[in-house]
Amino acid sequence: MNSNNGTSFNGNGNMNFNRNGSMSNPHNVEKTMLKFQQLAKDAQSVGDPVLVENYLQHADHYSRRLQELNDRSRENLNIDKDKNVSDTPSKETSKNQIK
Repeated sequence: MNSNNGTSFNGNGNMNFNRNGSMSNPHNVEKTMLKFQQLAKDAQSVGDPVLVENYLQHADHYSRRLQELNDRSRENLNIDKDKNVSDTPSKETSKNQIK
């Protein structure tokens, strides 16, 4: 990581941010989604419908990302369960080996 907190400037002066995987953590994604939902409520209270829609679209994006991460986590859990079941000898196999 460079000395300017994970940001760098490219040739045309635009800033690039280095991704460190923080949006693959469901907790971070959920916090970000909730932040945008709160921002949308705040924008609604001051009467800015364009900003409300913008924030709601961001919240929706993070909601979908959270669902994707949760689905992937469940999928991995099921794969691990299946692997553990197939690695564990059955009672019948254990009895046959003892004889």
